[in-house]
Amino acid sequence: MIYILNKYKYFFLILVIAGCKKTLDLKPEDQISDASFWKTPAHFELAANNFYYGLQQVPQYIDNNSDISFGGGTDPATNADNRSMSNGSYLPSASSPLWDNAYTQIRGINYLLQKAPESNLGTTIDRWVGEALFFRAYNYWKLVESFGGVPKIDKVLDVTSKELYIPRASQSEIIDFILDDLDSASIKLPKQSMLTSDEMGRVTQGAALALRARAALYQGTWAKYHGEADAAKYISIAIDAGEKVVTSGEYALYTDKGADSYKYLFILQGDDSKEVLLAYRYYANRAVHNWTRFLWFNYMVPTKNLADMYLATDGLPIDKSPLFQGYNTLISEFQNRDPRMAMTFIVPGTTIFFEGGLLQPTFPGFSGSNATHTGYMIRKFLDETLAATQFQGAYDFKEFRYGEVLLILAEALYEKNGSISDADLDRTINVLRSRVTMPALTNAQVTANGLNMLNEIRRERTVELAFEGFRRDDLRRWKTAETVLPQALRGVKFVGTEYQQKYPSLNIGTDIQVDGNGFIVAESAGSRQFLPKHYLDPLPLQQIQLSKGTLTQNPGW
Repeated sequence: MIYILNKYKYFFLILVIAGCKKTLDLKPEDQISDASFWKTPAHFELAANNFYYGLQQVPQYIDNNSDISFGGGTDPATNADNRSMSNGSYLPSASSPLWDNAYTQIRGINYLLQKAPESNLGTTIDRWVGEALFFRAYNYWKLVESFGGVPKIDKVLDVTSKELYIPRASQSEIIDFILDDLDSASIKLPKQSMLTSDEMGRVTQGAALALRARAALYQGTWAKYHGEADAAKYISIAIDAGEKVVTSGEYALYTDKGADSYKYLFILQGDDSKEVLLAYRYYANRAVHNWTRFLWFNYMVPTKNLADMYLATDGLPIDKSPLFQGYNTLISEFQNRDPRMAMTFIVPGTTIFFEGGLLQPTFPGFSGSNATHTGYMIRKFLDETLAATQFQGAYDFKEFRYGEVLLILAEALYEKNGSISDADLDRTINVLRSRVTMPALTNAQVTANGLNMLNEIRRERTVELAFEGFRRDDLRRWKTAETVLPQALRGVKFVGTEYQQKYPSLNIGTDIQVDGNGFIVAESAGSRQFLPKHYLDPLPLQQIQLSKGTLTQNPGW
């Protein structure tokens, strides 16, 4: 099959083909043959280095596949896949970079795991075996969260291997495989505190436990809300893994910037902080990205769905809080709100670091190439360096962070028994709230105000992790996507507000669309759908064709 047969290149070795006379020495002097490799721990480390390229890079437009973000900008093609996923218009594709890249990585990983016992290096290579196991789990995680069950390949195949045509394992079987790999990996990997300065960014026990918690919570809640088996088992595994991260003492929230720490966590200041468990690393003048400039041009903008989730500063939802100031001015809805809102959205009129080192007051645009489409703009991930304005962003993408682990633990504890103690809230969600000086979440507060604890835990997860790529998966595992995603994507209130006064030339119905209450409509409900088939993505058609009938498509596709 194509995911096995078309990916034989490795960065570190080129196989030497035999067949010439023994008297000829054709060993290339600038390459390492497979026979010469796998002799020392350094060789295994070199091989493991390649797996880091498979980590999530800066998440361009990643939450545009959900309800909390909308894709705009001057290059709609870059947003097409995620936007079509958001509105349910996407179709099966012939190929999938996710599929191809994951199985390419898995083959290289399996090769290292095959060579490890053959090398007779024993425990001296345990760390690199642990890294390989982590990355095999990571790549299968990326596959399972998109496709559900996939073929489980746990050894190196060649063109004659019968496993080239095995059927898909079930989703739970792949999750079990992931959890087993991570359990084995965590034993072999070092703790975060054991890393030298040169090793910062390598996989640790904490990263393995965090992925174990993430995958187990996903499967546990998927099973619970989709009517499948063993929900309690997976939820307990998520709790166990999360507890181990928390009690390890290796990690803490980033607080170096005081009340502004949440903003700075996601740019250069937060790199290598105690909150980061694992990140895709960038380096000034060597490996850089252009994420800040893309965000300037509104390739990913927040929606009203997200804006309305932020609590008022009294800890109450805006429909219950007397502190909410409404929508009549450019800044009124941002007043008296969870500080994370102003660190995730650009509050109109605030100064943002722009090209040339200027601090420039920023206001939304509603028409033209730089239109926000919703009237909201994103602040999260905007770097404040001159290099970032010149296509040279160097901050890391923190894919695994302590804040997520706290949210996993809180949710899993609630899902286990349908309740959570104030003590458990204080060591999970309220740690996050304390960083931004928000009131604590308590059972008494929930009861007194007619709230639902599970909804509040989910709200906290959504606002804390906004634009980090979790929202669509969350809606699918909670089985709420069918209700949430078909709704219109809306923006700021325009009619009868300061926005309409500031932009009097905009024609409603031509330049912008609004709903019956005067809120901007970026995409109408009539243009959006979420069908049962959308809970899993379609397998690449080419893979099904090459499988000789052993791969079946996901239901409905």
